[in-house]
Amino acid sequence: MEAIIKCAGSEDLSRLELFLQKANLSTEGIQKSIDYFLIMENKMTEMKATIGIEPIGKIGLLRSLAITKGSSEKELFLLFEQILKLAKDKQLETLYLASNKKNSLEFFRLLGFVQETSDLPAALHESEHVKHILTVDNSYFLKLSI
Repeated sequence: MEAIIKCAGSEDLSRLELFLQKANLSTEGIQKSIDYFLIMENKMTEMKATIGIEPIGKIGLLRSLAITKGSSEKELFLLFEQILKLAKDKQLETLYLASNKKNSLEFFRLLGFVQETSDLPAALHESEHVKHILTVDNSYFLKLSI
């Protein structure tokens, strides 16, 4: 099935929040960074996937990745390709992501992310999302310089 990726706008906010709630993901802060979110839809405009960036100065924190069953690996790579393009368009210098799923690390490495072994930038510690992630066992932070 053909997928269409678009930048989210304020008109997408309520359905994006519902999509993320169904995936048991936080919707906190989405309203103020809605223009940093992408939505993947099918031809019938049903949401298939989303990913967003929480901007913190020149740093971006990837968050809210949610995909429906049946989405292909190709679609997932395309979604990541587009979020990296959006980060460049928004003039971010570095992207971070967090995961507590060790088996996902190889996928992110294929995209160019490297595991962050030093301390996170102080600005990231201001994020409520990061504060929560730091309380989760076995979380990994990965970094990509843009």
